Amino acid sequence: MAESAAASRPPPDVDGDDCLREYRHLFSPDILAGQVAFITGGGSGIGFRIAEVFMRHGCRTVIASRNLQRVSEASKKLVAATGQQCLPLSIDVRQPQTIAAAVDEALKEFKRIDILVNGAAGNFLCPASALSFNAFKTVIDIDTIGTFNTSKVLFEKYFRDHGGVIVNITATLSYRGQALQVHAGTAKAAIGGKFAEEASQFDMIPLQRAGNKTEIAHSTLYLASPLSSYVTGTTLVVDGGSWLTSANNFPALLDFWAAGVNKNQ
Repeated sequence: MAESAAASRPPPDVDGDDCLREYRHLFSPDILAGQVAFITGGGSGIGFRIAEVFMRHGCRTVIASRNLQRVSEASKKLVAATGQQCLPLSIDVRQPQTIAAAVDEALKEFKRIDILVNGAAGNFLCPASALSFNAFKTVIDIDTIGTFNTSKVLFEKYFRDHGGVIVNITATLSYRGQALQVHAGTAKAAIGGKFAEEASQFDMIPLQRAGNKTEIAHSTLYLASPLSSYVTGTTLVVDGGSWLTSANNFPALLDFWAAGVNKNQ
């Protein structure tokens, strides 16, 4: 029983976009040694932690987003914490030409790209009646079309001839591809953080808690590593079991929206 409790205990994490103060390797520290990962949305949130965990396992990274200042600052933190190389680049996943330019620069710097993590996302928590036409279009353009754009560019420029792994955090697309499905209960920031915790919304999750960014990063590490060499085209649900037990709680979601939780993300 004690071992079971320990297995479900969350690993250390920190709020905000800072590196972990301490890290204990559960996989071999060199499981991604020599590889290069291209991570969209890698300057903040889950994408930042994925970049850090990959780098702590020997991987060099490219972190890309629209905000060059954000990824540049993130890159300095990541390099200082891990000792690995990290190239910050500016892209807009809605514009294939910016993706192509970034991939060219990454290949010029590192000569290879082994892993693509599609982490760029635009999301709004609100009822459909309050969602503007432009807001809905933005979500589709970034989460769905942007995932396709980035995957297609990287496939044509490198993966078609050399192979590679694609892990999608925001949409489902496959080329030795995996999708990591992050449900509402997974990251506190996803459903209102402290507001959701105070409202006892985590009580319905079998593990009785929210997940954290490090847990998402570890799941991504598994999918990107040789440990999942015979896994493809699948969706890994990382949500503490809430999809098995939890119906959509529309009143709670409306409460989160009314409380303005999106303004804090």
